[in-house]
Amino acid sequence: MANIDSGTTIQYSHQSWIGTIQIITAAICWGTLGIFSTYLNQIGFSGWQVTILRIVTAAVIILAMLPTLWPQLIKLRPKQWFGLALQSLIGVLGMSVCYFFAVSYVGAGPAVALLYTAPVFSLLFSKFLLSESITRKSIALAFMAVFGVGLTMLGEQAQVNWGVLLGLAAGMCYSLYGVLGKRAMHDAHPAPLVFFTSVVISACGLLLLPKTYQTYEQLMSLPLLTWSYVLGLSLLGTVVPFGLYMKALEKLPASRASVFTIFEPLTAIALAMILLHQALTWIQYLGVTLILLAALLNAVVNGTTTRVPRWLKRRQTV
Repeated sequence: MANIDSGTTIQYSHQSWIGTIQIITAAICWGTLGIFSTYLNQIGFSGWQVTILRIVTAAVIILAMLPTLWPQLIKLRPKQWFGLALQSLIGVLGMSVCYFFAVSYVGAGPAVALLYTAPVFSLLFSKFLLSESITRKSIALAFMAVFGVGLTMLGEQAQVNWGVLLGLAAGMCYSLYGVLGKRAMHDAHPAPLVFFTSVVISACGLLLLPKTYQTYEQLMSLPLLTWSYVLGLSLLGTVVPFGLYMKALEKLPASRASVFTIFEPLTAIALAMILLHQALTWIQYLGVTLILLAALLNAVVNGTTTRVPRWLKRRQTV
């Protein structure tokens, strides 16, 4: 029995590192959203329209998965549909709406900083919804990462108003995407199914709005280069990272996965420096250092002390 437990722990540790790489790759892909969004804003699309283009176009792309997932979809019970819809509408659509409205109130920098309070919310939600343990080290590293993000995003003055509350709500929704997605997988839903429904359900909600059709009419009248921005926004910035993120949640606790998404603002900063020629201040460099240090320490500490979750042990004995 001891040998079996040891082998299971080693296998889980290996899977944990694979999940870490998947999370970091997903975060880098998400980091491209700022560039594509900036280009689309310059063309004349509002933040709300960018959200529509991102989610609806992504849904069209992943409809290719429907034939494979159809046998599983038709077996879902109403209660299961409700859980998946909740994860989609809160974690995908809710986060996008709160974030873009926060940008309009407090500016892009403070809004992104508020969005990345997600690791803190993830610790709380993982405890109450997934019964995952919270260690002092995890709390310290999460706050270090969030503080680092706050430093990197300094430069615009944010006032305590609705924008701050909406930014915090965006961070809460962002954390719930991972936590509710992991809970769905605990209920034996495979990652591709959770990913598919998280995008498609939100897209179906957007298709009920006249603004969606007006946005695509506007897109039809623009050059093909604009379509490449939309494709990058939807494929590289949405389909690929969401897919990787859901696969990684099969291997990592939601609270740990949320910390590694900090690589998203790092990527956004690097791309802004290269493509938009935006320089960093010394305090932003300090923030970048804290983010990298928190991610490294999180990987080392959890990689050496991780226990195999009971739900994974049960799955491996079936």
